[in-house]
Amino acid sequence: MAENTIVVYTSDQGFFLGDHGWFDKRLMYEQSLGMPLVIRWPAEITAGTRCQEMIINVDFAATFLDMCGLDPDVALPHQQGRSFRVLLRGTDVPDWPSAVYYRYWEHDDPEHHAPAHYGVRSEDFKYIVYYNDGLGTPGSSERVLPTEYELFDLRRDPAELHNVVDDPDYAAVRLELEAELGRLQDKYADQPYQGPQTPRLHWST
Repeated sequence: MAENTIVVYTSDQGFFLGDHGWFDKRLMYEQSLGMPLVIRWPAEITAGTRCQEMIINVDFAATFLDMCGLDPDVALPHQQGRSFRVLLRGTDVPDWPSAVYYRYWEHDDPEHHAPAHYGVRSEDFKYIVYYNDGLGTPGSSERVLPTEYELFDLRRDPAELHNVVDDPDYAAVRLELEAELGRLQDKYADQPYQGPQTPRLHWST
């Protein structure tokens, strides 16, 4: 039983402990973006294996279904994730995504005041768009603030202290990340922000 039982440890996103002047989580900085994930499955995963590829939490369901012998696309036809089971075996997957998408909706709520934003993180860079509009989501402020942008070179600035979004040396990088951001938004059917005229979201309980 021990050899064939899958044990998974994970949690919510990380917390800021004063990093960037913040507590709690929600923002796309590294302290909050990462999630721990440890899996024990001796029948298939070699002890001590480390997966270096980027995965996101929407990949979890597809992976666990795959581990149970189910086709994720059949069992959950509308799920957006991809099974990373083959990565845990140490198999190289040439077309595995090289960037991940993130979005936070609840703009400027009374307790956390985190701005609504989305962005893309590649292995070496991170591009964030703070569109600062609650779009009618529950708990969001009705204040609409000017859009702001951040770009970080994670190789040279792993602490994300130097915003290079307007640095001419990074103009090509910014264009590349903007294109990747658009591609990922298309993939996940997530509409990019186009200003106050962006359709409000309607939520039901």
